[in-house]
Amino acid sequence: MSQAANLQTIAVRPPHATPRVVGPPVVDAQAFEDQKRAFLRLVSHELRTPLNSILGFSEILAAELYGPLGAPQYKEYAEIIRGSGKKLLGLINQVLEIGRLEGLKMDVRPEPLEPAFEDAIAGLRGEFAACGVRISVIAPPGGYPMAYADPWGLRTVLAHLLRNAAAFSPEGGEVRLRVEVQARFVTICVEDDGEGVEPADLPRLMLPFEQGENALVRRAEGAGLGLTICELTCQAMAGKLKLTSRVGKGTVARVQLRRADAPVAEAAPAA
Repeated sequence: MSQAANLQTIAVRPPHATPRVVGPPVVDAQAFEDQKRAFLRLVSHELRTPLNSILGFSEILAAELYGPLGAPQYKEYAEIIRGSGKKLLGLINQVLEIGRLEGLKMDVRPEPLEPAFEDAIAGLRGEFAACGVRISVIAPPGGYPMAYADPWGLRTVLAHLLRNAAAFSPEGGEVRLRVEVQARFVTICVEDDGEGVEPADLPRLMLPFEQGENALVRRAEGAGLGLTICELTCQAMAGKLKLTSRVGKGTVARVQLRRADAPVAEAAPAA
């Protein structure tokens, strides 16, 4: 072999060279988020279209719109299909809502709390009655303040937290909705009489698809997305969501929002 060939071999493949480690490819975070949202929108459309057909036809069958089905079991089965389809559609909507809320900044405005409380409670009276749980609203001594919030976002957070509190409260228990007023902030508290959880488990409950009970024995239905939606919605309104709990002592969910009618600090007297 010629000397030039030997030099070429040594230059290309040194005898004691350290193997080159190739790291993972660099992924643009924003591009990844855009692809994830696009994927969720596509999957949503592809799932919603057949689901709407399932819901529509099962409702027609359950109502026997075009005549009796024959055996009564058929009507019962149609109701089961419709109910299962509605649950699946609700899950798809929640997953899409999480994708929409990530990184979102809502256009907040001064919002009265009392009408939002009334709207959220009115929409859940049937569920509270079915659970055998009562709800109490404790007004602050000085009246309800105004908070910077999105009207839809505030009612969504209240509905999720109240529904969650009712689901994990014992029959005959009570859910309390109250407000703590500070100089610059308003804290909405939702308290339940449930069994509570270990404080170490609270961060896990904020993750998607997590619930406070073992999946094999839990009483509450749902995929465990409510708290995640609440946290993201609070962040989108420049607020915070915090959970506190103790075993046997129930759970308290606190939503902190900026106060919109905070008193103006008095100017310092001139020297």
